[in-house]
Amino acid sequence: MTKSIDEFNEYRAKMNEKILGSDHLGIKRFYALDHQAYEQGALDQRTKEMLGLVASLVLRCDDCITYHVLQCAEEGISKEEFLEVFNVALVVGGSITIPHMRRAFERMEEALESRESIES
Repeated sequence: MTKSIDEFNEYRAKMNEKILGSDHLGIKRFYALDHQAYEQGALDQRTKEMLGLVASLVLRCDDCITYHVLQCAEEGISKEEFLEVFNVALVVGGSITIPHMRRAFERMEEALESRESIES
């Protein structure tokens, strides 16, 4: 993984541990609900992660974008599929999503390069 992805993952894990360690029932329930939404169901996890990425781009949440780009890469999403996802988000969200799409594209390149080096 690249330094920026490693830093993202480390920070996310550290803060999630602290937040969940607070033992707040409502927060724990929301985290569980979020996790369960992306599990295999009528739609496969791959499709759900792509939907999550579209929503994250439209809502312009860079942390969510990074998370879903990494999850999509883990699910085997190809560069061509990522570009289709980015296009849907652009059509739905409009030009205001372009700065976030730039960052998503950068994260996608990092994630795909990392995946390729692991597979080699």
